[in-house]
Amino acid sequence: MDKREILRKVDHTLLNPAATWAEIQQLCDDALTYETASVCIPPSYVKRVKAYVGNQLRIGTVIGFPNGYSTTSVKAFEADDALKKGADELDMVINLGHIKGGEESCVYNEIRTLKMLCGQRVLKVIVETCMLTEEEKIRLCRVVTEAGADFIKTSTGFGTAGATFADVELFAKHVGPGVRIKAAGGISSFEQAEEFIRLGASRLGTSRLVKLMKEKAE
Repeated sequence: MDKREILRKVDHTLLNPAATWAEIQQLCDDALTYETASVCIPPSYVKRVKAYVGNQLRIGTVIGFPNGYSTTSVKAFEADDALKKGADELDMVINLGHIKGGEESCVYNEIRTLKMLCGQRVLKVIVETCMLTEEEKIRLCRVVTEAGADFIKTSTGFGTAGATFADVELFAKHVGPGVRIKAAGGISSFEQAEEFIRLGASRLGTSRLVKLMKEKAE
């Protein structure tokens, strides 16, 4: 697969809590140069990024990040605020304790609440696979599908591990029609990226691939 084709599936990401505005601007500049699917940035920068890039670039941000255990009303406020400031895509973190405690309805209701706020804009649901059993991952595929989310996403990138080929393959077998897969966390080569795509991912959360392209150009 052509590297440019792979880059068009990348959410070019910078979620470091110490990220500066200059670094976020550079992220956006690089995303435009290499034609990535979007940027994924901290919520505090959404309004400035929207003013900076206009409609040239899709803007993604995170909700309930990275632990997912804030209340639904807090996540809803975050989501509404980000959407009003120009976000096109939201990556929300589920409450892992709810899925582990068998409270699937809580997870469903929370995803549904945020999807209703998003409307036609994209909602991705981060499930943090490194903290889940296979059975819990399969249950989440069903919950995410039934709640109407657009994507299921493997990882925050802040857990003990990131995306794995096995998890993407598992998701591809169990999500319902219309639910896409985002692999995120630890993707460091175009070879890895291509394999994730082959297994069923249609988005990749990473910053490393653009860095590799820039290093090659130097």
